[in-house]
Amino acid sequence: MKRSILLSLALASTVLLASCGTSSPSSTATAPAGTEQAAAPTYAVFAEDGIAIRGADPVAYFTVGEYTPGSDEFTYDWEGTTWQFASAENRDLFAANPEDYAPQYGGFCAYAVSQGTTASIEPTSWKIVDGKLYLNYDARIQERWSKDIPGHIAQADQNWPGVLAN
Repeated sequence: MKRSILLSLALASTVLLASCGTSSPSSTATAPAGTEQAAAPTYAVFAEDGIAIRGADPVAYFTVGEYTPGSDEFTYDWEGTTWQFASAENRDLFAANPEDYAPQYGGFCAYAVSQGTTASIEPTSWKIVDGKLYLNYDARIQERWSKDIPGHIAQADQNWPGVLAN
């Protein structure tokens, strides 16, 4: 089942990127890899080599107001994926309430999810809307997403529960 989810995610990313006029994705979107000792993940997370959202510190978007790279010195495993942080304080904030800081749609491109698929993200293409973090594939796609943020969020919210089943 995990293999079929991974294949579906990779295919969906490629289809979306092709429809957006881009070439093949620079990364592969992967579902979280569970371990026997960890609780089973409840949803997919965009990760590369087991690192969520390309190593960006998700808390910093809220506290600093800009993309901040995380460090392998400060990590927290959540949803079967390793999240990186710029400081121990940010790691601890996330660990206390991950849902408050984790990006929507597992960190996959918010525009892609609004279109019924998934795609990778560029952590510098982000926006906080109503206290929630949204990431996009790149600045060009974020511009497209920004033309109707409420509409795209509503459509993505509707699509997200089933987007991985496609």
